[in-house]
Amino acid sequence: MNTATNAIEKSAIRKVSLRLVPFVALMFFINFLDRTAISFAGPNGLNKDLGLTAAQFGFAAGVFFVGYIFLEIPSNLALYKFGARRWLARIMVTWGIVTLLFTWVSSIPELYILRVLLGIAEAGFFPGAILFLSLWVPAKHRSHILSLFYLAQPLTIVIGAPLAAWLMSAHGAFGLEGWRLMFFGVGVPAIAVGIVAWFYLADKPADAKWLNAAEKNWLTTELAKEEQHKEGSHNPFALKALLDKRVWVMALIYFGLIYGLYALAFFLPTIIGGFEGQFGTKFNVVQKGIITAVPYLPAAAALFLWSRDATRRGVRTWHVGVPALVGAISIPLALFMQSPVATIAVITVTACAIFSALPTFWSIPGRFLSGAGAAAGIALINTIGNIAGFAAPYVTGAVKDATGSYQAPMFIVGALMLLSAVLAFSLTTLAKPAVKNNPIGMHKA
Repeated sequence: MNTATNAIEKSAIRKVSLRLVPFVALMFFINFLDRTAISFAGPNGLNKDLGLTAAQFGFAAGVFFVGYIFLEIPSNLALYKFGARRWLARIMVTWGIVTLLFTWVSSIPELYILRVLLGIAEAGFFPGAILFLSLWVPAKHRSHILSLFYLAQPLTIVIGAPLAAWLMSAHGAFGLEGWRLMFFGVGVPAIAVGIVAWFYLADKPADAKWLNAAEKNWLTTELAKEEQHKEGSHNPFALKALLDKRVWVMALIYFGLIYGLYALAFFLPTIIGGFEGQFGTKFNVVQKGIITAVPYLPAAAALFLWSRDATRRGVRTWHVGVPALVGAISIPLALFMQSPVATIAVITVTACAIFSALPTFWSIPGRFLSGAGAAAGIALINTIGNIAGFAAPYVTGAVKDATGSYQAPMFIVGALMLLSAVLAFSLTTLAKPAVKNNPIGMHKA
């Protein structure tokens, strides 16, 4: 590559990184905040006002994934048909409207219905956002771009937990309980950013007014070359990929990781709320929000540094297996600590482990899947993993109700993450060597 071409490449990638990634990450930030807002509302009035048991709260948190799972692939097909810009904007506005409706929920059945509707509204956003970004950058830059995008998930809690707490602290304003004000406060930004996205985003480099002609040409040419390579490469039947044992191993690994992620996301505020009875400490709503955020700032740093190491060394299966093993050990251990500080410290280790594993996980399927097989196999992995989004909160709540504590549910989380670790290390013999500059498989789902 000559010096001029190299300069154009750096300029084009820099502009995409600065212009698109922060905005799409903001969309992801709002997405994850709206999805997990119920975790903040539960211990701060929602459970009491609606009369929810731990199992009912867990079911309400998890039932979100019922419509989400079944409509994720159709939603992505619609994104192809209507364009990423329009479809992502539509998704945001729709879920923002549903989130606003939580402000006036008055019964447990209404809560369940709204959670299902929220899952339907959000279906396809995450894989759609990954797909959108993949349409803008060649494969060799994709890992870096996606790791920057993924940072939005832990940062959602770092910023979102204190924000949710601040909104709930305005209890009584406009005659509404604090948790109702919180739902209203996180729903409005989704609608606003969705409207902005319609005008701000562009579907492909050729449509971007903020790229010069040389940058547009370089991006378009490089992406076209990759498409030609895919079309000419081995293209196994989808059914063959679905029967590939490596795909099912990956699906089980992802199930364990997502189980840990959502058990932590939905029940950490409740566990912190229990510190008063367990340790005799008292925290107000804002303090609880800040404490909830504590584990996620180091998690964001760990995600970035671990992903950078994986990019530098080349992703290895231990980049997933080691974090999964650390999470498996730490998450049940946290509930045996003898102080709030020690408990949060161990939970912080768990958060760092989970978020370190997720971005590198998605670079592995592309080692042994291609073409239509990749689309089918990765869709299966993503679907199986998201079933854990339903199972984790429901099982955690049900087992807590049955046993009276969160110790048994957290041992279940630890066991599933241990399974993920063992299976990740097994991929050393199952997966073929990585192809240089092979794109992350997730974007094909």
